[in-house]
Amino acid sequence: MTRALVFLVSFVVVSAPITARAQRYEDIGVRAQGMAGAFVAVADDATATWWNPAGLATGAFFSGVVEYDSLQEPRKGGDIGAPPPDRRSHAGGVAVAFPALGLSYYRLNISEIRPPRSTAAGSPGRQDQGVGPGVSSLEISQLGASIGQSLGDHLVIASTLKLLRAQSETRGDIDVGAMAVFGAARFGLAVRNVTAPEVGDGAAAVVLARQARAGVSLAAAGIGRAEGVTVAFDADLTKTTTAVGDERHVSGGIEAWMLRRRIGLRGGLSANTAGDARPVVAGGASLALRSGMYVDGEATVGTDQARRGWGLGLRVTF
Repeated sequence: MTRALVFLVSFVVVSAPITARAQRYEDIGVRAQGMAGAFVAVADDATATWWNPAGLATGAFFSGVVEYDSLQEPRKGGDIGAPPPDRRSHAGGVAVAFPALGLSYYRLNISEIRPPRSTAAGSPGRQDQGVGPGVSSLEISQLGASIGQSLGDHLVIASTLKLLRAQSETRGDIDVGAMAVFGAARFGLAVRNVTAPEVGDGAAAVVLARQARAGVSLAAAGIGRAEGVTVAFDADLTKTTTAVGDERHVSGGIEAWMLRRRIGLRGGLSANTAGDARPVVAGGASLALRSGMYVDGEATVGTDQARRGWGLGLRVTF
């Protein structure tokens, strides 16, 4: 059964068709999505390679994740009252991590990215949406290596060195992160796409914009029947241009483990502070197949079309 699940999820990640949507922190990480994106100060599994590489030093000795995410393709122009479109977009990845090293491969699609220069005279709406002339979507693959360094007993600084493949071109980039731990409290800061790499040429050129997010989390050994509870809050420090306008998210989430960590439950709320709030509600669960091996699932609903969807993953940790 376990081998069949690994094969199924891996096959879907590699073979899923690609359509258009925007890149966000919330694109990757089934646990993170189940907490509505409040994860920068949690990041204690292999998806730290995406969320905050400094979290690797605070996790288990080994963590491995394979996941698949199905997300609704947003309608352009911010028509949040319109019926949902039929097409869906897909993302996924594979990551393995140790306290000082992480390796990851993510495959996703991005669109509505602000172009590096204005090339469409007389069409400011296209510029505002961040779509370069001749670019409606961009398939991207990311191969990353994450390394970190502890500074004293409380602070970790880390980075993910990335190779990005898109439009038959390869670009290098870097993500950086920091995690401070003081007892049950954790404070996280992460910056993605530090060099804001440009992909493509001329009218087809697009930029992967720099994104920054900060978060805080608090953990308790047990509350009531729960054997471990984590509450987290995140806030974007930058805006991201998408098909439905600029976005800057604030998120809050909770994760609780029960029955000797055989079952984990998650939930969260998130909203946009850079325009229409477009709130979403997320929920998720984990089921232990055996000690240290979990099937993770999540679903997100709400008025933000681009974030409505579901995810499934297989996670191993020890």
